[in-house]
Amino acid sequence: MRVTTSKSKNSESFYITKSYTNAQGKSTSTTIKKLGTLAELSERLGTDRDGVMAWAKEQARIETEKYKKETEEAVVTIPFHSNRLMDYNRKKLFTGGYLFLQSVYYGLKMDSICRKIRYRYKFKYDLNAILSDLIYTRVLEPSSKTSSFKAAQQFLEAPTYELHDIYRALSVLAKECDLIQSEVYKNSFFLGKRNDKVLYYDCTNYYFEIEQEYGDKKYGKSKEHRPNPIIQMGLFTDGDGIPLAFSLFPGSQNEQKSLKPLETKILQQFGCQKFIYCSDAGLASEDNRVLNHLGQRSFIVTQSIKKLPAEDREWALNTKGFKRLSDDSPVDITQLSEDDKQGLFYKDEPYTTKKLHQRLIITYSPKYAAYEKAVRAEQIARAE
Repeated sequence: MRVTTSKSKNSESFYITKSYTNAQGKSTSTTIKKLGTLAELSERLGTDRDGVMAWAKEQARIETEKYKKETEEAVVTIPFHSNRLMDYNRKKLFTGGYLFLQSVYYGLKMDSICRKIRYRYKFKYDLNAILSDLIYTRVLEPSSKTSSFKAAQQFLEAPTYELHDIYRALSVLAKECDLIQSEVYKNSFFLGKRNDKVLYYDCTNYYFEIEQEYGDKKYGKSKEHRPNPIIQMGLFTDGDGIPLAFSLFPGSQNEQKSLKPLETKILQQFGCQKFIYCSDAGLASEDNRVLNHLGQRSFIVTQSIKKLPAEDREWALNTKGFKRLSDDSPVDITQLSEDDKQGLFYKDEPYTTKKLHQRLIITYSPKYAAYEKAVRAEQIARAE
C-alpha cells in the first residue's frame, strides 16, 4: 500500500491506496482510507508538509502489515513417505453438503419427533438416522430408496442401519405422517415467524407405471394426460409459500372433497384457527366457501365469470364503474393515460348465493390485457 495525494485549488488531500489486478488482467488501484487534508493534518500533528507525508507513510505501512496478517495463509504440513504403500481399502472421499441441511433438520427438532414415534413401536433400527438421510439425499441426489442408501454411505457420518431397515421404516413414517406434519409446523416457529394468516391450497396428481388400479391408485384425470392410474395430493402452503400440510387421496376422487378433511386436521392438530383461505376456481366450490366462512376464517377465491348469473356476468364485463386501486378514484378504462396503463383497477358489489353473502371483486389490468391479446394473436396466426 502507498500514499497518494490529490490537489485542488484550495486544499491537498492524503489517501492510502492499494494496487491490484482486476478480472480483465489490468492493473488498477483502490482507495483504502482517506487520511485528511494537509491543513487538518498539519494542525493536528503540529508539523509541515514533510512531517505529514512521513506520518502518512507510516500509516500506510501499518495498514500493509494488518492486511498481510489478515490474508496470511495457514501452512499445513502433510508428511509423505515414499517407501509406504497406499491403503486402497481406506475411504478417502466424503460428501459433506448435507451438513447445511442438518442444521435445519435439527432446528425443526425432527430427532425429538422420531423419539416420540419410537416409544409407540418396538423396532430397533435408528428411525432418526433413516429419516434424516432420506431427507438429505432427496434434496442433494433425488433417487430411489436403494440409491439414496448408497449415496448416504458417502456422508461423513455413514449409515449404521441396513437397506431393509429403510423399507421397514417407511410403513411407520406413513402411519405417523399426521403427527410429523403437525409437529414440524409447531417447531418451525423456532426457526422464524410463519405467515400463517394466509393459506393457499391446491391439488395435483402423480401417475404410476402400472396398468391396473391398486389401493388409492385409481384411474382419473391426469395432469400429464396419461392413461395410467394416479394418486392425488392436496397441499396447504402459508403466505410465504412454505408448505404447511398435505394429504393423499384416491385418483378417482373429486378434488373438491379433499379440502375439508385436511383443513379439519389443521384446525384440530395444528392449532391454526384464524386465516384467509385462498384457492383457484377449481377448489372454490360453495361448500368449500361455507367451510371457510365459519369461526375466524374467511376466503378469497377465483370466480369464473362464465358461471355467474346473467345479471352479474353483464355487470362484470361492463367497462363502467372501475376505480383505481391506488386511490379509489373512478376511472374510465376505455380511455387510460400512459401512466394508468401500468396500474390496476377494480370494482366490487355484494354477491349473494343460496348459502352465503359474499363480495364479488372484478379486477382489470391493462398490462395483462395486452399480454392476453398478444397470445391470442399468436394463436390466430398459427391457426391461419
